[in-house]
Amino acid sequence: MDTDAQPAVSGLVDQPSADGPTALTVGRRVRAARQAKGWTVHRLGEEIGRAGSQISVIENGRRELKLSELQNVARALGCGLEELLDPSPPSRRDALELELARVQSGPLFESLDVPELPVRKSLPDEAIETVLGLHRALLAELDRHASTPEELRRANTELRAEQRRRANHYPELERTAAGLLDAIDHRGGPLSHSAASALAHHLGYSLHYVHDLPVTTRSVTDDRRGRIYLPIRQSGNDRRVVLLQALAGTVLEHDEPDTYEQLLRQRVATNYLAGALMMPERSAVDLLAAAKDARDLSVEDLRDAFSVSYETAAHRFCNLATEHLGLPVHFLKADASGIVSKAYENDDVTFPRDALGHIEGQRVCRKWSARQVFERDDRYGIYHQYTDKPNGTYWCTSAVQSDAAGDFSVSVGTRYEHTKWFRGRDTQTRQSSHCPDPDCCREPRPELSTRWAGKVRPSARLNSSLLAAAPSGSATGVDRVAVYEFLDRHADAES
Repeated sequence: MDTDAQPAVSGLVDQPSADGPTALTVGRRVRAARQAKGWTVHRLGEEIGRAGSQISVIENGRRELKLSELQNVARALGCGLEELLDPSPPSRRDALELELARVQSGPLFESLDVPELPVRKSLPDEAIETVLGLHRALLAELDRHASTPEELRRANTELRAEQRRRANHYPELERTAAGLLDAIDHRGGPLSHSAASALAHHLGYSLHYVHDLPVTTRSVTDDRRGRIYLPIRQSGNDRRVVLLQALAGTVLEHDEPDTYEQLLRQRVATNYLAGALMMPERSAVDLLAAAKDARDLSVEDLRDAFSVSYETAAHRFCNLATEHLGLPVHFLKADASGIVSKAYENDDVTFPRDALGHIEGQRVCRKWSARQVFERDDRYGIYHQYTDKPNGTYWCTSAVQSDAAGDFSVSVGTRYEHTKWFRGRDTQTRQSSHCPDPDCCREPRPELSTRWAGKVRPSARLNSSLLAAAPSGSATGVDRVAVYEFLDRHADAES
């Protein structure tokens, strides 16, 4: 987060919101219009046939009005609908209260474990300004101590927010992929390795597989001689991926990045374009739409139809699900200890976050399917689970995959009301998660702590991923819950 970009409190009035009106900004607009007429909440309630207490709930942003209800309120107050939908604060006091609400619902405030400051008429402006000033100072201090990997994680957090706004769908890249496939007369369906090679030749490149590719590179493109150098041995099973990523970088004219933000944006674009080439939009959408009509959506069918990895199919599913199927979804990749390496959501699922809102490097709840999938005997099969979470019930499908770094899980999920379209919705497996409440799974059970605290010396396996810094609350990333349970199991076995 760029703390220099945080507006001063005095500059908040008439400051438009980039995200548009919210229940709270609408509520403040209703309150301002009501007070301008000199009405009480009970008077406005009588005008629209509601109790005064319900008006207070609306003005405090705890209830979102339907458009017809908002129109009734506007007519009663004698103002235009656009006035109530204006997201800018109607007064300086409203600006302070709105900013305080935003701060108190943010990841930094949640991480401090301090009580929320209730907003009352008797609360002075100066008190709110002090809280907001302390929040900005703490953000600045955290930012000042951020390391180089942290800079990458900040850029990743900002990029994820952008992906959420556009439903993880990039029409310009879909058009580029369609044009390239048309150029080699690809008629749809899976893109074979020979077709990928034909695409390279169409773009003016010859392919050269070598033993001595630099260890820090996945491929090397020689634009001067029109050559692409690829490794003879690859860690993955799909040789198309590295080739298509190299071609994507060429098509998108990517220069060597100067910043982490450029690096991430280039990586997202090349991966997206490579996925759109391997799983053409028209073919993939036809398959998914038919599966939705049959109420039989699955990531594994997309994987099998286009001969790609489960992870690649899961990414592509998230590219297309919201734009073409109207389904909000989330994606999660985590290792066996629960450390998150990739995540995306537009279905309001609450991922674990640190004080600055970063998800990568945090440990996902042990009750989520992303970790439960490792507990099964058939850990490499497809796993389905419902999870009751603090903000609602979600359904997820998870699979364990392997690469050079070890096993990891890939999960795709959605809110309960959208489960009816998916295969696996009939699962009876259900878990309840209360994270980030420490009593859910982040703290060992009291009897285990009594038995093992101060009597164990685990040797940590250090995180190697650039994004996966040690999770909050642990300098080493050691999961004490897992360590204590491991010791307890072995102690019972030996007794």
